[in-house]
Amino acid sequence: MSERIIRDAEPDPYEDVSTVLRNEFSEVHPATTVTRCIEAAHYGALEVTGHAHPGLVERIARKHLEVLALVASERG
Repeated sequence: MSERIIRDAEPDPYEDVSTVLRNEFSEVHPATTVTRCIEAAHYGALEVTGHAHPGLVERIARKHLEVLALVASERG
């Protein structure tokens, strides 16, 4: 239980990324979709490079969100 409390107290390294992407895609995607893309980008970066620097996570998540927006626009 104490481990969870410590983890909850740690700052979110992607807080700024989340804010930027939520603002950028607010007209297209709900906040939950942005969060899922950031989480997917985080794990993808870790698997491929072994690191998940916020800048890399932001670029990957942005690409995910762009693709989802493209698919949504094609569906009408």
